[in-house]
Amino acid sequence: MTLYGVGLGPGDPDLVTVRGERALRNADVVYSPGRLSRSVALEHVPEERIGDLDFPMTRDEEELRRAWKEAAEVVAPAAREGDAAFVTLGDPNVYSTFGHLRRTLSAFHPDVDVEVVPGVSAMTAFATALGVEIEAGAGLSLREAAGGESPVGPDRMILFKVTDAPATHEGLVEAGYDVRYGRRLFMEQGETVVTDDPDDIADRDYYTLAYAERRDLRIESATAAFDAEPTESSEEAEETEEIGDTEAAPSAESRADGGEETGRRERADEAADRGRTNRTGDPERADRTIELERAEGCESGDCGGHR
Repeated sequence: MTLYGVGLGPGDPDLVTVRGERALRNADVVYSPGRLSRSVALEHVPEERIGDLDFPMTRDEEELRRAWKEAAEVVAPAAREGDAAFVTLGDPNVYSTFGHLRRTLSAFHPDVDVEVVPGVSAMTAFATALGVEIEAGAGLSLREAAGGESPVGPDRMILFKVTDAPATHEGLVEAGYDVRYGRRLFMEQGETVVTDDPDDIADRDYYTLAYAERRDLRIESATAAFDAEPTESSEEAEETEEIGDTEAAPSAESRADGGEETGRRERADEAADRGRTNRTGDPERADRTIELERAEGCESGDCGGHR
């Protein structure tokens, strides 16, 4: 039959794909290499169908090879007799333990059919969690940054296994990068943290990643031009403003009519002044009379200055 390598996604049981869930449901036994992947698998299969595989926490390659050979000897018979699954967080082919099992089976049990069911990797889930958009045409590199390492070079990087964030941060900032961190993204186990401050995640945690982008990086997408174009509401506002200006500003015809009206009033005032001067024979007294009449007109709201 078949061994299915099933990617469980970043850790949230709801992010297991439909195909992955179907493979788990149909498998006679589901093997798990660790506690976190086991806890996610238990959301989809009963505990009696879970098979645990033990792997030593060591860097000794000889011991690791021995452990993988033992695991393959357990898994191979189950995959020959029926369907079996081996689960891993993320995607089975991206920074995963599944690659070791597949190579071991290929070397010592070549008759076992293997099929990979992809999962949501932290490499893609981080973009949503950190609010980062990777535009078309942008370059993106995948690097490890364990033990305080600060890999540099590419314009954009996703860094896995950031176990000493302050040390990694210092090297990246000096090299001209802006950095953002995410810990246990989309995982129900433990606290999810998204931060720009490495001190917030100074303690060691294997499930910590970082996104580093050069400060001077500029990528203009086609739709970025929309930000510079006026929106419909702004166009309407401009149109309203233009209408207001048009209404506020008199037309040439109205200005001409107004000028003639003003001229007539001025000529009438001059004639009245002359008449009063002639009647009184005293120009100063005539001026006082004019001011008095205008003041009375203002009291009734009908003076020339208010028209």
